[in-house]
Amino acid sequence: MGKIIVKARSLIKDYSSSAETLHILRGLSFDIEEGTSVSITGSSGSGKSTLLNILGGLDRADSGEVMVDDNRVDKLAEKQLTRYRRVSVGFIFQFHYLLNDFTALENVMLPAYIAGMSKKTALEKARLLLADVNMEARANHLPQQLSGGERQRVAVARSMINDPAVILADEPTGNLDIENTAIVTSLLYESAEKRGKTLIVVTHDKDVAERASRRYILADGVLLEQGN
Repeated sequence: MGKIIVKARSLIKDYSSSAETLHILRGLSFDIEEGTSVSITGSSGSGKSTLLNILGGLDRADSGEVMVDDNRVDKLAEKQLTRYRRVSVGFIFQFHYLLNDFTALENVMLPAYIAGMSKKTALEKARLLLADVNMEARANHLPQQLSGGERQRVAVARSMINDPAVILADEPTGNLDIENTAIVTSLLYESAEKRGKTLIVVTHDKDVAERASRRYILADGVLLEQGN
C-alpha cells in the first residue's frame, strides 16, 4: 500500500434553512493513496462538489478531520489556507476561469509567478504543461480565440503549474460536447499520471468516471466504492 495522500474522517456537513435541514455528509470517511485517480459520481445535490470544496479548503465541514498532503486542512487558519490552495492542490472547474486579457501561456504561468517563481522559470514550465495538453501551438492566443475544449485544456495545464500533490476537478467536462469531452478527459488523466498527481474528479459523465482507477458513488452522505 502506498502513502496515503488524502485522509478524511467522520465528515459531517449540514445546510439549514427555515424550512429544513439537509444532511449532506453523514460521517463520511475515506483514504486515497498517492498517485491514484479517483472519480466521484452521484445525483445532483448529493454533496459531490461540497466534498471537493472541503478537500480543497474552499469550504469547511461542520465536524470531522481532513488531511491532504500532510496538511490538517480543517485546522488551517485563513492565511494558511490561502497558501494551501495555492501550493498543495490544483483546481479545475466546469468553467475555465481564464483571464481574458492574458494569453494561454500567461494564464498558465501566472499562479506560479504570483507564488514567487521567476517569470522566466514560470514561462518555461507553462510551455511544458501546455505541450502536455497539446496546446503549445496556441500558447500565444487569448481565451476568446480558443474553443471551449481548448480553454479547458489550458485550465488543466494551469492546475499543475505549482506542482500540487492533488488535482481536484469539479465537472471538468460539464460544458463540453462529446468530442471535446473525450479529448479533455484523456489529457486530464494522462497529464496527472505522467506527473504523478493524485486526481479526484467529480462528474456526472459515466465515461469520465470510468477512466479512474478507483470509482465511488456519493449517496446518502457516504461514499460507496464501485468495483473495477
